[in-house]
Amino acid sequence: MFATYVHQLDPIIIDLFGKLTLRWYGLAYLAGFLAGFVLLKRLAEKKLWVMEPEKTADFIAAAAMFGVFIGGRLGYVFFYQIPKYGWASFLDDPLILFRVWEGGMASHGGILGLAVFTFFYARKHKVSWAGLADGLCVVGPIGLLCGRIANFINGELYGRIAHGVSWAVKFPDTFSRPELPEYGRFNEALGAAVKADSTFAERIGKISEQGFIDARPAYLQELIETNRGSDAVNQAIAPYLEPRHPSQLYEGLLEGALLFAILWIVRVRFPKAPHGMITGLFFGLYATFRIFAEAFREPDAAWVIDGFLTKGQFLSLFMYLFAAGFLVFAFSNRKGPPERTA
Repeated sequence: MFATYVHQLDPIIIDLFGKLTLRWYGLAYLAGFLAGFVLLKRLAEKKLWVMEPEKTADFIAAAAMFGVFIGGRLGYVFFYQIPKYGWASFLDDPLILFRVWEGGMASHGGILGLAVFTFFYARKHKVSWAGLADGLCVVGPIGLLCGRIANFINGELYGRIAHGVSWAVKFPDTFSRPELPEYGRFNEALGAAVKADSTFAERIGKISEQGFIDARPAYLQELIETNRGSDAVNQAIAPYLEPRHPSQLYEGLLEGALLFAILWIVRVRFPKAPHGMITGLFFGLYATFRIFAEAFREPDAAWVIDGFLTKGQFLSLFMYLFAAGFLVFAFSNRKGPPERTA
């Protein structure tokens, strides 16, 4: 039964003496961009995209930097970090913008960043903005899938309590959130872990000797790190954690795998679809899948309307406007196959 599993995956793949660290999060995005490059080039070769095949690599590299990374990280900081912790948290530590492994990136911000990037790229290269976006929207869900898998490996963006769900997972990071029931059980869990593993007990003792005013963050960090390699600690803390939906995987399957399959089929089956149609479908379907999946996800920011809408659901509503706009544009400006750049 999966519900007895306490998450203990390590987000770090390789750590060379603390100087060179390779994380699953970074590898996931790299995999997404490589897959996007291969698929976009294939579309271009089949004349199902407005760009020439030889320009695909440069386009993907620029889109990754100026669209996904900058847009996604700014989106996380301004949509989630600042609303939750206030402007002071950002002003005191502006370098949080660059530490993508802390909180990750917001998909809404990444999508908005890509929209802005493709607009200026299309103007510079004198190509249809909607046609350019269509290709990007077809392969974009692959990146979303990879990102959600990385979220699961990191043990972040976990779901709500799910009693009676056989595939539920227990996430130790829930000990860090005051609004969750696990927070109040942390001391008991820590005590159980100390009794279960003598090596862990020694490490906790060394932390205590440092005389922190509030040692909880240090204790929790040590607990999470030790849990990844100690089955004794893993089993000791299990009773103090709630089984939760692996919502990261739900979102990956819906916003990633299913959305990609739908858009790829539409692109291939309807080669003469007007520019903007696939982009409109992307926004509409993404919003629908995200709003549905958010019902299983523990909100990581204040709810917008008295517990009715989460921040993710609220932001997704605006995507229906983009969907409508692109679809109206597509069917009022019908064109043949995507025109190529000069």
